[in-house]
Amino acid sequence: MTTPRLVRADRVLTPTTTLEDAWVVLEDGRVAGVGTGAPPANVMAENVTGDDTPHSPVPRYAVLCPGFVDIHDHGGGGASFGSGPEAALTARAAHLRRGTTTVVASLVTETVDDLAGQLRALRPLVEAGELGGVHLEGPWLAERWCGAHPPKLLTDPRPEDVETLLEAAAGTLVMVTLAPEREGALDAISRLVAAGVRVAVGHTDATYDQTRAAVEAGATVATHLYNAARPLHHREPGPSVALLEDDRVFVETIADGVHQHPAVVRDTARRAEDRWVLVSDAMAAALSADGSYRLGTLDVDVVDGVARLRDGGAIAGSTLSLDRAVRTAVAAGVPLEQAVHAATAAPAAAMGWTDRGRIEAGLRADLVALDDDLQVRAVWLAGVPVADAGA
Repeated sequence: MTTPRLVRADRVLTPTTTLEDAWVVLEDGRVAGVGTGAPPANVMAENVTGDDTPHSPVPRYAVLCPGFVDIHDHGGGGASFGSGPEAALTARAAHLRRGTTTVVASLVTETVDDLAGQLRALRPLVEAGELGGVHLEGPWLAERWCGAHPPKLLTDPRPEDVETLLEAAAGTLVMVTLAPEREGALDAISRLVAAGVRVAVGHTDATYDQTRAAVEAGATVATHLYNAARPLHHREPGPSVALLEDDRVFVETIADGVHQHPAVVRDTARRAEDRWVLVSDAMAAALSADGSYRLGTLDVDVVDGVARLRDGGAIAGSTLSLDRAVRTAVAAGVPLEQAVHAATAAPAAAMGWTDRGRIEAGLRADLVALDDDLQVRAVWLAGVPVADAGA
């Protein structure tokens, strides 16, 4: 048993409820209690500098919310999740310091054999709880909307390839993005869902009806809605309308000020409501410096924080972290409570995780403290303060 610790804030976003002048008690890696007003007696006030002090109203944060949950993240801190376990831990640590307490490692298109090797390499990190799982974004995508994926490696989801990747992952694969118009895609969706894998529709030239068929087959996520997809037309609505209107589908947005206009961010949040999910789609340059990087097999140049393919100039992921995504969404006119929900409870629900994404007694004590400008001031992972949080 660990000593119960107290964290206080002007506002605690659970995130389904906002509590004023509130407190949270942490014990044994879990939330032991949540309340308002006078906190429990004989509980030590948490001080992230490491000093234990008798209960007092200090330290006190402006906002306390659940740890961020990023279900679409390719890297950060100069490292990519596909570059091996050491690089994966570097990327994970960079995002953790900015409040992302659960991250799904996203892999970009490579050969099936290469992806199988990457899945096997990341398996121990998922099994140890360092990663929330692995997401395959490719190779079953549309050439026309390939974005930062090499067209020559894109292919149909053959049953034998699906089985190869499921076997390599051994239960650690949590999501696959595919284009449902590809031959064999609907069968692949059914097989993946039966294996416990979430299927996302993205990088697709699918029609409205083809997208509807994918949802009926079991797809439940829209990969970065509007980006890298057939655009809306008044006679052929395409995939985005089909995904946005279906209550079974969680809808991703990359709120980095580059991928979408603020009005689109606002409109998507309003339409998707509790199904709206903020993701980083970060690549290695996130939380790192401008310069030259690799995204899978492709060269990427990052200038002024914007990542683009050296050949062709397509946007190549982002340099985003979820704390900045929340600030960008709020600046676009999204209420803070909904932005926090989209970075915490919604992505957890999209993955079927019931032990995180909310501040509630019995759940994981993954927390982020923000100041009045929504900058990260402290992070707790399973009740333990994260060193250099916000740095």
